[in-house]
Amino acid sequence: MHLGKSYTVSEFTFWSRRQLYASLTCGSLPVFLYQFFGLKWLSIPVSVVLLLGTATSFIVGFRNVQTYSRALEAQQIWTEILNGSRCLGVMSRDFLAGQAAGRELILRHCAWLTALRYQLRTPRIWENAGKVSNVEYRKYYRVPEWETPLEQALARYLPQAELDSLQLAESKTTRLLGTQSATIKRFLDAGEINNAFYLELGGSIKGFFAQQGRAERIKDYPYPRQYAVINKLFVRTFCLLLPFGILTEFEKINASVSGFMHGNMIWLVIPFSTMISWMYLALEQVGESTENPFEGNANDAPMAQICRKIERELMDMLGEKSDVPEPAAEHGIVL
Repeated sequence: MHLGKSYTVSEFTFWSRRQLYASLTCGSLPVFLYQFFGLKWLSIPVSVVLLLGTATSFIVGFRNVQTYSRALEAQQIWTEILNGSRCLGVMSRDFLAGQAAGRELILRHCAWLTALRYQLRTPRIWENAGKVSNVEYRKYYRVPEWETPLEQALARYLPQAELDSLQLAESKTTRLLGTQSATIKRFLDAGEINNAFYLELGGSIKGFFAQQGRAERIKDYPYPRQYAVINKLFVRTFCLLLPFGILTEFEKINASVSGFMHGNMIWLVIPFSTMISWMYLALEQVGESTENPFEGNANDAPMAQICRKIERELMDMLGEKSDVPEPAAEHGIVL
């Protein structure tokens, strides 16, 4: 997630420059054919382009609203995980008789947070992190989950025996929450907590299961492919037809223009069609980069930063200091 003031114009242009090149090509070819080869029949009624542009605007707007909603929900999920983690930390400190028991719950919870963000960063076939433009832009930030193996990250929180058994689990996150629940039941049976405290801690585990399920729904189910395809089809068709539709419109202006530009107004089709097409293509690219908020792009939910914040706060509740450093916001981007 970009936590700075904004993306710079140069960064955005660099990221979307391929769309700009495509727009320039589509805008130039009809003009050259019209002006040098005399293919006057290439022009189409501008009303056709206007109708298609209106439909395209609705489609692109609808998609961007939906993709923003996915990104917003991802942020809400991790905010609720942050709040629930604070509650678990306070209960682990105050409900249990010994600090060692509370520390065990907190460390396993940090392991669950780690396993969850690693699970959510696993690539899916429909995601866009592997696109050339996104791979190039990755020089401005780093993805922590792709730098350190999961086993090494979990070794900070779990004993070796539990770590070994976790390797066989189909879902490491579910196994960790299950182990957490079994540990709380063991504390109840041992008389370290009463029934009321057991219910509170159990409710906390239930809440984490709910947030994990919400995150998995966003991760494992993409933005509907039928809408993605129709959006791409409409935008590209509009950008392709736009210069053909405004050829005669600029040709008409020649009658009211004198001087150098008289007879040359047709050349203005290139910059204007390029600018308009690039705006549509860039808007489509922005929506595409927002629809998968866990894929490892610059606009992702800052899971690693939130997990570090949770760990520092929970360890502070135990009177300990966490050695997890504050993530550096390279170019304002934090994941």
